[in-house]
Amino acid sequence: MSTPASVRVWESNLAVYRRIWRSNLLNSLLQPFLYLLGMGVGVGALVDDRAGSADVLGGVSYFAFLAPALIATTTMMVLAQEAMWPVMDGFLWSNAFRSMYATPLEPRQIAAGTALWQATRGLLAGAGVAVVLLLFDETRTWGLGTAVVFGVLTGLAISLPITAWSSSRGAGDQSFPAIMRFGIMPMFLFGGAFYPIDQLPGWLQWVAKATPLWHGVELCRGAVLGTLTAGSTLSHTAVLLAFAVAGYVVAGHFYRKRLNT
Repeated sequence: MSTPASVRVWESNLAVYRRIWRSNLLNSLLQPFLYLLGMGVGVGALVDDRAGSADVLGGVSYFAFLAPALIATTTMMVLAQEAMWPVMDGFLWSNAFRSMYATPLEPRQIAAGTALWQATRGLLAGAGVAVVLLLFDETRTWGLGTAVVFGVLTGLAISLPITAWSSSRGAGDQSFPAIMRFGIMPMFLFGGAFYPIDQLPGWLQWVAKATPLWHGVELCRGAVLGTLTAGSTLSHTAVLLAFAVAGYVVAGHFYRKRLNT
């Protein structure tokens, strides 16, 4: 009972994760490695052969441009899914959150434990990509550790608002495929991970800049390549924190509302 309440919620998730960590860890290492070989090395060789490609990419190879961004995109993908079906399960299918609420735990503590677990999953996912990036000379830098932290913040800036949405849905998971199709995938494709957003039409550049992923990609890329400035770090981090805090506050409201009914 001396353990903080949110940590006890985190421990319940950890107990489940211990049963599946081997396959999850393998996927966290193998998937980014294959992706880097296919996109970074394969497609990258074609991009680098084009005259002026280095100027468009900020003076680096396509591999060096793409690889750090995968830390942000990977945490986004992992935590977006963590914020949908597992949260819905806690309220609707397994009723795990209601079981927790039957103990001395409060709704805000359960929400905090959920956020803490999502941060842990983001850390594991981002660290898996960072381990793979250590294999390549262009991305083997001290900035990888900082990039993983930025990746976790990126994931939370996306997962906590989705957690708020999931906790407000009482009928089921019908909206989740639409979130993936019209929210997560467009961010993945147009958030600056695969090409500079100044290659997009002007109006779409502003849309990209309004998404958490673009800010996370800029932070991760800048940390690995050593191009971050104090001003850009503060501004990008402030945006991500705003998304994460707003999502957490709204999620806490719906956790309290759902568990008290």
